[in-house]
Amino acid sequence: MRTKQTLAITGATGFVGGHLLNLAVRAGFPVRALTRRTQDDRPNVTWVRGALDNPASLSVLCTGADVVIHIAGVVNAPTREGFEAGNVAGTLAVVEAAKKAGCKRFIHVSSLAATLPDLSIYGETKARAEKIVKSSGLDWTIIRPPAIYGPGDGEMLELFKMAKTGFVTLPPDADGRLSVIHVDDLSRALMTIIPEHEDLTAQIFEVDDGKTGGWTQSSFAKAIGWAIGRRIKPVATPKLFLKLGAKADRLMRRDKAKLTEDRVSYFCHDDWTVDPAKRLPPETWTAQIETRQGLKDTAKWYRQNDWL
Repeated sequence: MRTKQTLAITGATGFVGGHLLNLAVRAGFPVRALTRRTQDDRPNVTWVRGALDNPASLSVLCTGADVVIHIAGVVNAPTREGFEAGNVAGTLAVVEAAKKAGCKRFIHVSSLAATLPDLSIYGETKARAEKIVKSSGLDWTIIRPPAIYGPGDGEMLELFKMAKTGFVTLPPDADGRLSVIHVDDLSRALMTIIPEHEDLTAQIFEVDDGKTGGWTQSSFAKAIGWAIGRRIKPVATPKLFLKLGAKADRLMRRDKAKLTEDRVSYFCHDDWTVDPAKRLPPETWTAQIETRQGLKDTAKWYRQNDWL
């Protein structure tokens, strides 16, 4: 019986990384996982204290690993420096650690925002991170997820909370389109591409729920309303009002603001759907979670954990 490859995972204590960690452990993979804080002992998991800006800890993380799965990054930051440190410098540090440790396989979780780097600092830094991975000399594969939802997600939670009021604030174009994916489907996709395969190597893939053409902003908002048992009215919001809202959120929540000026920039773009030509081959992976049911299960988790 072939021994399972050892995985080194960054971001394993986060939303996506946590789901992937659970899936990997259940599948019998030995995992080395980066963490800033002490974690409870888990079978088959070696916790490595450290961070992306700590080269010594990244060296320990990658030593003995066969595959590095780089999930950690910065989705939201009050300044450019935060995005640069988390997405660019952080990715470079993990790549260098993987190379020095002799790891061959490198799986990088990027973002659909990287396809339009001029729209936001977030997208720009994720695109630069992709360039670092592509020029690494490692056996790399890049996955670009769209909007991710599921139990434990603190980002999509804001939309669920708005839906409880009966209204959901949308971008200026309510008919603008977006793709989405459940975190468990994304985790399965990452697990699927762990083995080296010539059709998956040196490739960038975009994954979603499989809905042709994606969702309109208003139809997705209504699906969230359905998930919590509430009829909602989607409200298209002019970009100026969103920018004012971002300033207000910054005043109230400071560095923890969810709506930032950088987010407004790509929030207002009218097409965040995946490129069908960049989907993973269907014989390799397809989404299994129907989105409306996935949203309903997510709402149930939020309620059970007093988030909603």
